[in-house]
This record gives sequence, structure tokens and C-alpha cells, in this order.
Amino acid sequence: MEKATSINPATEEQIASYERITPETAKEKVAKANETHQSWKKTTFEERSNLMNKLADIFEENKEKYAQLATQEMGKTLKQSISEIEKCAKICRYYADNIQDLLADKIIKTEAKKSYVTYQPLGVVLAVMPWNFPFYQVIRFAAPAVMTGNTGVLKHASNVQGCAFALEDAFTKAGFPEGVFTNLNINSDAIKAIIEDKNIIGVTLTGSEPAGRSVAKIAGENLKKTVLELGGSDAYIILEDADLEKVTDVATYGRLQNNGQTCIAAKRFIVLEEIYDDFLKMFTQKMKDAKMGEPTNDDTYYGPMARVDLRDELHNQVEKTINQGGKLILGGKIPNKKGAYYPATILADLKPGMTAFDEELFGPVASVIKAKDQYEAIELANNSAFGLGSGVLTGNSERGEKIALQLEAGNSFVNKLVASDPRLPFGGIKNSGYGRELSDFGVKEFVNTKTIWVD
Repeated sequence: MEKATSINPATEEQIASYERITPETAKEKVAKANETHQSWKKTTFEERSNLMNKLADIFEENKEKYAQLATQEMGKTLKQSISEIEKCAKICRYYADNIQDLLADKIIKTEAKKSYVTYQPLGVVLAVMPWNFPFYQVIRFAAPAVMTGNTGVLKHASNVQGCAFALEDAFTKAGFPEGVFTNLNINSDAIKAIIEDKNIIGVTLTGSEPAGRSVAKIAGENLKKTVLELGGSDAYIILEDADLEKVTDVATYGRLQNNGQTCIAAKRFIVLEEIYDDFLKMFTQKMKDAKMGEPTNDDTYYGPMARVDLRDELHNQVEKTINQGGKLILGGKIPNKKGAYYPATILADLKPGMTAFDEELFGPVASVIKAKDQYEAIELANNSAFGLGSGVLTGNSERGEKIALQLEAGNSFVNKLVASDPRLPFGGIKNSGYGRELSDFGVKEFVNTKTIWVD
């Protein structure tokens, strides 16, 4: 039987291997999830909330253990892994505390004696999740899905199966019935059969654009709803009135957080020409000073990428961009050391048509672009196949807000890095996907929005 193997990206040593389940076992687990749904959907919000708060307790009590696992499997710094687990607990508590309000019936005045909209669970949701936030991405789907009365089955990335099993174990320890949350350690080739399974009512996927297209095609052929959160090439417009000291701090963290592997990371910096040279000089120094190293060390700013093949793919994009006329300012060379390390890299003088302008660079590589004024900056920001996040950094927040409203993205932040918040919807447009997670919008993606009319 084939196995999923976890490799520590900092050392290239094997951590563990996990035996894949057969397609028959996967279908049995999906059937069990559907069977559980029949009783789970009848539980009260209070019953679900009690269990969800217990799950939050488990995350808080075991955050160091879970963080160590995430760092070992995908390489993010231990400090950021701990923050990820803490965020999982907050998400659980948010839905435990607010689900009743989020799914409250909506009274609609009509000629009827009584008419309203109610929201009812649908069944088993399949989640196809990535490795970059191995706990949080899953909880972002699972907490709202489970609180609505749905059940969930997870197809996690192969390199973070330790995190996948830890999540399943956490749900069990919290007291959730068997089948409410299930890890399916299957190969990607087996996803098609799971989507087609009669017990699956919809699919949520966070991942690459090709993966999203493939899953959406299969789901569409089977008339099953999808929510897709795909890649991004987030543009941050930096205006001439911005405080460069603050802006370059934001830019450095925005590009290197999670070792540069975040869908909503700042990737393209579009800088007005008046401050372009000063920004580039200061930004280069701060990127150079950021320490790359062992992710468990306290003084490490960023660690290795998640896999060697992903590092090599990123390096290929950097080299392509240089051959197309992009200017290498910093980094751009694979270190002569073990591990999937790649240095903080800056590519400048970029234009549409260059790889680093057009494609998502999922790693510690920043693309710097010059704009003659704010109007050209907006045009350059929107000149992208992606539309997940975007930002404006300025000394005038009102001016920034007006620009943010013109940016083609699901999220536009002024003077702050784009981040997900359970109180606000999260998702993208264009090739960054469709549908929303979090808030009342995300909760209602996989429910029956049902009209009731009483005459």
C-alpha cells in the first residue's frame, strides 16, 4: 500500500509515513460521515457550541505540541506555528459564540401570514486543503461547517498528514461523534471518486489554480457546489506620502511571513516613482537583514520552503524573470546547504509580461514595480489574472480607501497587511476563485437557504 511521507524541509529527513487508505475504505468513511450527519443535524446550537469550545480548549492546551508538528512538517517558524494554533482556538470560539445569530431566520414581510428564510445543513462537505497553514486552513472550513450541522471529510496535503491526523484526534478528544470530522488519507488520484460519491454535497478547496479548475470541473459535472480559494499575486500600492520606515517593515514581513508561502502575502509592490529608489534601498537592506535559518530558533525570521521541488520551481521563475529583463537586486541563488531553503529575493523594474509580474511566486521573492502616479499604480495592480488580496500604504487613509475601492480583489486593506478575520468574509475573484469563507457569508455557502411561507 502506498504511503504519505512527511519530510522535514529544514533537514530533508523523514519524520513519519502514513499508510494510504483504499478507495473502498474512503467511501466507507464518507458513508459514515453521512450517517452521522443524520443525527448531528438534529443537535442544538448549544450542544454543538459546547463541543466546539472544548475543541478550542484542546488547541490552547496543546498549542506547543501542535506547533512543533506544523513546523516539522512544513517549515514555518515555531513562533508563527504557535500563532496559527492560537488562531484556530479563536475561530472555534467565534463560531461557538455566534452561530445562532449567524444562522438566525430572516423574517420577510409579504402577503403571507408568515414568511421567512431559514438556513438548514445539507450533509457531508469534502475539504481539499493545502500544507501552508496545515491547522488553520482546515479549521477555517471545519468550524463553521460543523456548527451549521454539516459533517466534513478532509483530503489534506500529503506532506502534512501528521497535522491531518492530529486534527481528527482533536475532534475526537473534544467529544464530537465519530463521523463529524474525518481525515481521508487518500492520494490525489482518488479525489474524483470522492467528489462523485452520492454522500458528498459540496467541495471546498484552498490551493492552486490548476487544482481548483480540476476539482470544479468534476464537481460541476456532478452538480455539486464548490467554494474555491486559489492563488494570488497581491499588489500593494505604495504612495509618495507613505512613511518609508513603516512601509518597508510591513513589506518585509508581508513577503517573508510563513516563509513567503501565503496566498494573501504581499507579492507585488507598486511604488510611485518619487519614492521608488528610496523604497528599494531601504527594503533591500531589511530583506537582507532578515535571518533565514532553522525554524525552531528564536532569532529566525523565516525558515525553509515546504519542499525542495517547490523551492526549485520558484528559482526557475526567478531565473525566467531575469532572462526577460527583470533586475535581480537581492538573493536569487539556491544556498549550498541541506534543506529547502531559498534566500530573501528582490526582483525590480518589472513589467507586465514578465513571469514575476504575471505569475504567483509562492516563496520569499518580492516583485517591485515602478508607477508614474496613482492612476498607473491602480492599472498595474489590476493587471493580473488574480484577485485575492490587495493593499494601499499611504499617509492619508481617506485617499487610501478611495484607491482600495478601485482594486480588483476580494480583500483590500489600507495601511495593514491583508489577513483573514472570522467576522469578515474572505475569498477572491478572477483566477483566485469564488465563494467566501468566514463570517455569515462563509457559513451560508453550504446550507439550504430555504423559504418558508405560511398562509
